[in-house]
Amino acid sequence: MANITRILDGNIEGLFFVDETCIDCDTCRQLAPEVFTDLGDYSVVFHQPSSDSEVRNSTQALLACPTGSIGTTEKIDTHSVMEDFPLPLDDGIYYNGFTSKHSFGASSYFVKHPEGNWMIDSPKYMPHLVVKFEAMGGVRYIFLSHQDDVADADRYAKHFGAQRIIHRAELRAQPEAEVVIEGREPVRFNSDFLVIPTPGHTQGHCVLLYKGHYLFTGDHLWWSRNRKTLNASRSVCWYSWTEQTRSMELLLGYEFDWVLPGHGERITLPAATMKEHLLRLIERMHSNAK
Repeated sequence: MANITRILDGNIEGLFFVDETCIDCDTCRQLAPEVFTDLGDYSVVFHQPSSDSEVRNSTQALLACPTGSIGTTEKIDTHSVMEDFPLPLDDGIYYNGFTSKHSFGASSYFVKHPEGNWMIDSPKYMPHLVVKFEAMGGVRYIFLSHQDDVADADRYAKHFGAQRIIHRAELRAQPEAEVVIEGREPVRFNSDFLVIPTPGHTQGHCVLLYKGHYLFTGDHLWWSRNRKTLNASRSVCWYSWTEQTRSMELLLGYEFDWVLPGHGERITLPAATMKEHLLRLIERMHSNAK
């Protein structure tokens, strides 16, 4: 729970504040960009909510914060806002919220599918989410993009009897995973889901393409709100920038109009526009390799 005595410099006085336990994961800035901003190593409130929708968005950010670093100076209704999660993003696609400090606040997602629902990476284990997932038909598969973002996947898998999917090079993070991806060839699960190995950020990093529209990218690819384009970062590439660049080039062979990352901003654009941004990113990545 956030502590007003530990409030960070830079917060505008008012209802919401961020304290010094913030880990700068970007969750609050994604959910309420009109209220929270980045001051380099942490987030602060730069504009207090001035409408009911801004209060609700800020409360969603408070609930989703992995470290409980967002607080309020007076009591607010968090119970009704909790019912917003998982947040619908598109038809059958949801953002789970309740990010985990064990995955540095990585976003996770839920896909409702007639042949069995999917969780993409894992949120914090929350009874609220369990009830919501049960009401939507449970979880059949848990796709884990890489070792950094597994969070409480094992607890969700145990509860739902779900099969966890992870690459062998990441298996130490979930050694009892039920489905292990080998090598670098894409693996199809029915006609709608395609697991694509994308080594670079980590050795066994993978992305998941759903219906040729939705690309769940883990920590491989995201939208930069500052650059206004697709982005990847050499500073958070733990395995090989050269491999990550090759993996990015591999994605040119696929069509998608959504990028849904673990870290970084989500974006939807026409597929042709998305490919243009991807090409520019690859050019920058090659330049950064020098």
